[in-house]
Amino acid sequence: MNTENASILVVEDDLTMREMLEYNLDRAGYSVSTAADGSEGVEMAKLKKADLVLLDVMLPSTDGITACSKIRAARPEIAIIMVTALGEEEDRLKGFEAGADDYVTKPFSMEELLARIKANLRRSGGKTDEAAREEKMVFGDLELDSKEYRVHVGGQEIEIRPKEMQVLLLLTSAPGALFTRQQITEQVWGYEFIGNSRTIDVHVKNLRQKLNENSEYSFIDTVRGLGYRFRLNPKKG
Repeated sequence: MNTENASILVVEDDLTMREMLEYNLDRAGYSVSTAADGSEGVEMAKLKKADLVLLDVMLPSTDGITACSKIRAARPEIAIIMVTALGEEEDRLKGFEAGADDYVTKPFSMEELLARIKANLRRSGGKTDEAAREEKMVFGDLELDSKEYRVHVGGQEIEIRPKEMQVLLLLTSAPGALFTRQQITEQVWGYEFIGNSRTIDVHVKNLRQKLNENSEYSFIDTVRGLGYRFRLNPKKG
């Protein structure tokens, strides 16, 4: 996605923070709209053509986790960055489960936020470079269509989110090869590894559950302390 002139929806109930974000994002060249609570944010995300939502966790009316889930259901393709307070790890994990692509922790620098926004806009709906070589791939009863962003397991299509698909395409680009968390972060999220692997781990966990549920195989191995590899492992029994 071309990040220039992209539209960002800021959902933040704190007036000072909301105006600061609006001012700085506008200066960075983005088209910015704002909402002061979760319910308003969900409705604006549904009606307006925002490319990315910057969504605070602690919101009135509808909390950020619930709002994230509703926005993801209505706009599967949209990029969502959650904003959490320092130490709210549980909220970050819940956010990933609800469909968030990324998070920033308060207090954050505008340089970090802008880098994450740019990376998520660029990656939203896009392909990893390595995995884009083949549009359709088959591994046992798993079928991938990288052009249409569709996944079938055992003949049934499964719902898969953009970041999950990008992780899967990266891993399947070299079956059996180890991809470190740093490599996954840089190639899927588009920025340098910052020392917290929760983002990758939660996405891989969700992806593994979806793939394994209706399959005769298990597909993603964890290499403890290092990362992940894609392998075709028949289930026992």
